[in-house]
Amino acid sequence: MNFFEHQAAARRSSRMMVLLFVLAVAAVVASVDFVLGLVYRMSTNEPAPPSLYALGAAAAAALIVLVSVFNIARLSQGGVAVARMVGARRVSPDTADPAERRLRNVVEEMAIASGVRVPEVFVMDEERGINAFAAGWNVSSSVVAVTRGALETLTRDELQGVIAHEFSHILNGDMPLNVRMLAVLAGIVFLASVGDFLMRSMRGSRDTKGLILVGLALFVVGYVGLFFARLIKSSVARQREFLADASSVQFTRNPDGIAGALDQIRASTSGTLIANRYAEEMSHMFFGAAVKVRLGGLFDTHPPLDERIRRVHPRFEREAYRAKRDVAPEQKGRRGSDLSAAWGRTLEESVALVGSVDPHKVDFAARVTAAIPERVLKDLHAPQTAGPVLIALLLAEPEPARELQLRNIPPSLSGRARELSSLLQGLGAQFHLPLIDLALPALRSETEAAKSELLAALEAVVNADRRMSLHELVVLAFVRDQLLPPAKLPETRRLAELLPQAASVLSFMVHAGTRIDATGSREATLRAALQAGASVLGITSATIAPGLNLHGINAALEALRGLAPMEKAVLVKALFAAVTYDGTIRLAEAELMRLVGAVLDCPLPPLFDTLLAEPL
Repeated sequence: MNFFEHQAAARRSSRMMVLLFVLAVAAVVASVDFVLGLVYRMSTNEPAPPSLYALGAAAAAALIVLVSVFNIARLSQGGVAVARMVGARRVSPDTADPAERRLRNVVEEMAIASGVRVPEVFVMDEERGINAFAAGWNVSSSVVAVTRGALETLTRDELQGVIAHEFSHILNGDMPLNVRMLAVLAGIVFLASVGDFLMRSMRGSRDTKGLILVGLALFVVGYVGLFFARLIKSSVARQREFLADASSVQFTRNPDGIAGALDQIRASTSGTLIANRYAEEMSHMFFGAAVKVRLGGLFDTHPPLDERIRRVHPRFEREAYRAKRDVAPEQKGRRGSDLSAAWGRTLEESVALVGSVDPHKVDFAARVTAAIPERVLKDLHAPQTAGPVLIALLLAEPEPARELQLRNIPPSLSGRARELSSLLQGLGAQFHLPLIDLALPALRSETEAAKSELLAALEAVVNADRRMSLHELVVLAFVRDQLLPPAKLPETRRLAELLPQAASVLSFMVHAGTRIDATGSREATLRAALQAGASVLGITSATIAPGLNLHGINAALEALRGLAPMEKAVLVKALFAAVTYDGTIRLAEAELMRLVGAVLDCPLPPLFDTLLAEPL
């Protein structure tokens, strides 16, 4: 399955989870009524009246729903809220800790390779087990968290295998399903938690036998909910873990990485167990089993370690691997010179690139980060200097034009941007999106006032010459969306409802990317590219307004974010049809496709495997 099919499958799993949730609520309500009826008969020696059953059922159902709704609201911030819930600490982009720096490097390389925004990185300092999780409501706002045990135990290759596994969950649409399960299932297990609390807190007290009995009753009733919660989690999670393990090998081209990490878990005394009080609720989200459960197999959220190792690396030899596990290959950057390349993929293969990662892209990401000057990397990871890097990216080449752009922004930003512009001149178009992605974690930690000041400065820079290219416009829209995210749209719209907006984006792409053909006529190539994309949308190019309407592109992109996953696939197919209509793709077109994909939350990996130097 491709990215869009995985997203659609995750939605179907969400619907199945809702059905199972309803059945679980019904089972808990029935248990409550059974206990109420039993207590009433023991007290009065008479059968309980129907009104008591109705009251008990209504109260239990209302309590479960209220707790679930409360948790959904509490987790509205997505991945960050989940990380804070388990006491994880955010790793600063400019951390000096070697282990944390290595972790950030691995996450950044995987993000660049997949075209995903660099997730916020968290560490669970109190957890000695080897574990990790990814969480978030969408691809662009994800977080990755690892335990201190994973940081201190795993080699770089093993850590990369674990992070690649978590990126599979990000790309396959598992995260929103997992967060939704975390919130919804909290209601089902709430009665068991209250009962357990009452029994523990009242133990040893002489005057609270009644409360202990109430606690015992609640725990027994709640255990029915716990039974169903674990059953739901195990039914949803296990096959997804096999898929994520396989994707880790596909992404890194290194089965030793993920197999070695699983072998380290097998050898560790702490295993993957999580001590945090939310371990039970979050057990389905972790890389490995976070809690011990009875009736193993039926309730296990993760397959057995031996089975996971066998599937990803059938020839894994533990002793031979351990003899070499500290050896990690060194990767170095290199530069190329071609400005365009033949596009040997069909449109279906092009669409399948969304949300994909392959080993060549991971290697390429390492070369990208290696080619960025050390001083620029340092600035990208600090909140006060990450903004000037983005401004420097958009500065014009002639010095008079550059000074005109800098004249209209605050000195606190212009001075550093001026210094950085010379360092960035040698970095071509392929570095723009990675540099923005690397800057975003630091920028998100800034105050709202600082974010607004940066966005105003970026807008002033691109408007200084009273002309705005599509590249500049999309960069602005992308950075604004990441720093000041709009209200989340339900992704349910059909393309037929948004054809004018899709046609606008297609027209933008064609006008911005099309070059003059062999006869010297740009008009002919414009028409050919436009027709190629329009035919995929099911319209004629004649219905698309000519020229560029820069004022409406933001609204068009924002509306298109609400498309259902498979509808987005058609839009991406149309855009690929336009930019590759002649069988080739230019670097400017490739990077524009990636930027538009980023705004639409359709992450595209680098489309060139060679570092080029073409400016935008």
